[in-house]
Amino acid sequence: MPGDDRKVSLRQDLIWRLEAAAFAGFIGLMRLIGLEAASNFGGWVLRTLGPLVGTHKVVMRNLRIAFPEMSEDDRRRLAVAQWEQTGRTFAETAIMDRLTPASGRIDIVGAERLEAIRAFGRPVVFVSGHMANIETMAAVLVASGIPVQVTYRAANNPYVDAQIIAARARYGVKLFAPKGGDGARELLAGMARGESVALMNDQKFSEGPEVVFFGQPVNAAPGPSRLALRFGTVLQPMSVVRLPGVRFRVTAHEPIELQNTGDRAGDIARGVQAVTTFVEERVREHPVDWFWVHKRWPDKVYSALSRES
Repeated sequence: MPGDDRKVSLRQDLIWRLEAAAFAGFIGLMRLIGLEAASNFGGWVLRTLGPLVGTHKVVMRNLRIAFPEMSEDDRRRLAVAQWEQTGRTFAETAIMDRLTPASGRIDIVGAERLEAIRAFGRPVVFVSGHMANIETMAAVLVASGIPVQVTYRAANNPYVDAQIIAARARYGVKLFAPKGGDGARELLAGMARGESVALMNDQKFSEGPEVVFFGQPVNAAPGPSRLALRFGTVLQPMSVVRLPGVRFRVTAHEPIELQNTGDRAGDIARGVQAVTTFVEERVREHPVDWFWVHKRWPDKVYSALSRES
């Protein structure tokens, strides 16, 4: 049983092991059929099944909030297309060691910025959102030679979590920092050693400052901005776009310089807004690539949407 001080029943442990066996079988199948077939299969499965599950309502509501001017038919088509993207990404994660810069499937824009970060040896805070296949961004950072701590949310099933970590290790991601208290301490220690950190900053974080996303209030995590201010460094935005033929374009954008005015709360809030604005701009450019299944806005925004219906 997992040795994490939790009392796990034999029944729960058996369920976890069965889930892990099924997950291992899925990974094995995807690796057997190859990258393009795996991506196509995953896309077909979620394009077919995604619109049938309850989460599809969340997708449609999110699209109404973000694109009120879009016709309902266009939103429906976009909702189905984003399910395909999500399915492709899920299948591709099983075979990411064949989807790296060395594979020729990833175009890198702004590589000179990454080279400068590596050469200078100064840690930075990489920030991005859940767009297309986010693992490709980690693959690019690994290939760049920059030592970087990658944050992640551990799977509830510890055996599945171990398989996910092993899959990422196959393409070189070895410095993990779990989200939460222990992970925060690891990030601080890593940056003190000169290691950069990479965080996703586009999901709901109720305790974070309120900023504006698609014209509506959202709460976002202050962690990336707080780290950048603490270590006197920049926020380095990254993005990824899916291209035809299981190919991607990963971009290192212009760094975000945070001002240290002495008003710490205000400085952090301005950094959070800058990252949130960056994500919004990328989503507007390629809406099909974003992870629309997440309930991003607070309840009051969804309630107002319901009253308008």
